[in-house]
Amino acid sequence: MAVVSKGNTPLIVDLKSATLTLVAVVLKTTDLAALAAELGERFGASADFFNQDPVVIDLTPVQGDDKAIPFNHLIALLREHSMVPVAVKGGSPAQMAAAQAVGLFEAPDGPSAKVPVRVETVVQEVIREVEVIREVPVQVPGPAVPTMVIHKPLRSGQQVYAKGGDLVVLAAVNNGAEVIADGHIHVYAPLRGKAIAGARGNLDARIFTTCLEPELVSIAGTYRTSETPLSPDVLGKPAQIRLEGDKLVMEAIKLN
Repeated sequence: MAVVSKGNTPLIVDLKSATLTLVAVVLKTTDLAALAAELGERFGASADFFNQDPVVIDLTPVQGDDKAIPFNHLIALLREHSMVPVAVKGGSPAQMAAAQAVGLFEAPDGPSAKVPVRVETVVQEVIREVEVIREVPVQVPGPAVPTMVIHKPLRSGQQVYAKGGDLVVLAAVNNGAEVIADGHIHVYAPLRGKAIAGARGNLDARIFTTCLEPELVSIAGTYRTSETPLSPDVLGKPAQIRLEGDKLVMEAIKLN
């Protein structure tokens, strides 16, 4: 909502709710040399894979480690692979304090409620709601949202997001392109870019395509990159992807 100002003076800034889906970098060691070696092995020397994606550093597995984490060096390492660290979560009090000291904010571990803020003016009283950005937003029941349909091929650098519903793409999703939906994703053409279904936590979301060749696929935050080779049963073939527990299951689809 907009905030009413005194008199007829127009406002030059407004506050609106926003939701940002972040990739979580789960830190399982405080040894940055070992982490650098693994990142180099998985993603190579190229810094193009993540394309400046914002990420949250999850310290849960190492919160009991007494060794200090050099967050400045960790941030620099992730930036070398085109990741932009913006938040941290799950660490010990000392780890969280050190992370915040270098500019990372603390991401909430669970769903965050909307915070009402009361604003009083001479004209009237207006209540605004500011939604806290969180790593994995939860599904919020609401009115039905029409399915988004894309007719043209998506090129590198293009991104399409079907908020609150499903996404249907009738042309190729090329390398470097990204399709995101809160529900299912259907690609009736080659899927070569990134596909992120269930972006707001829908564990039942699925990805369907007539030709599976993705850079990355994700359902409700569980993802798999092209660095892990796909089975010949689904690579380049009609397939569906679903979530089973914390594992992505890929199955061929018989069209005949």
